[in-house]
Amino acid sequence: MDSGKFSRRLRRGTLNFAAVLLIAQSGGAAAQGHDGSDTSGGAVLDDFLANVSSLSADFTQDIWGADKQLVETAVGAMSLERPDRFYWHYQTPIETIVVADGKDLWMYDVELAQVSVTPLAQMSGANPAMLLSGERDLREDFDIDRAYSVDGEDWVKLTPRQGGTDFSSVLIGFAGGLPRHLELVDGLDQTTRIEFSDVVVNPDLDASLFEFEPPPGTDVIGNE
Repeated sequence: MDSGKFSRRLRRGTLNFAAVLLIAQSGGAAAQGHDGSDTSGGAVLDDFLANVSSLSADFTQDIWGADKQLVETAVGAMSLERPDRFYWHYQTPIETIVVADGKDLWMYDVELAQVSVTPLAQMSGANPAMLLSGERDLREDFDIDRAYSVDGEDWVKLTPRQGGTDFSSVLIGFAGGLPRHLELVDGLDQTTRIEFSDVVVNPDLDASLFEFEPPPGTDVIGNE
């Protein structure tokens, strides 16, 4: 199987799992509005960040094209542990496992028996794949454009301060202090919407969950 097909298939998953990374591992103080003052939405986000060291959840994900047509629906489960460790398992429609082990980011296509690996050090703080994986102060990389409440949920819209990122905005919805919805818009106006269920904050996670060893016979693309 050629690496181009592999890259196209993993590209879809990259933006999707990366969106979740925004929620719990960017560390430190709240993001700020354009005027430099803390916003109420920033406080909601900050409260969550300050009290979360690990998290697990199930998810349902929809991807919508720029033409507003549904491209794909996926389901799976995720876990993360601060700092620099997360596990993201797409169960359908294409089984894909994404693991950050503290050093590298692994993206494994089970059907194709291929894995790409990228050092975490090569990813900037505003890269979607790094938003939950470090202890960088969130406000160094993002502004809060809007913060509002709808039907008992608190919503925060973040935009990257620097250009050249893979996305133009991230919208997070909290209910009862827990993340329930996330929406990512990329540079091509493709939208990824994720709904979380069975969210558990600060679970005791097995360290082996964040370890990845390519199975025998797996093609590895990239460098550790």
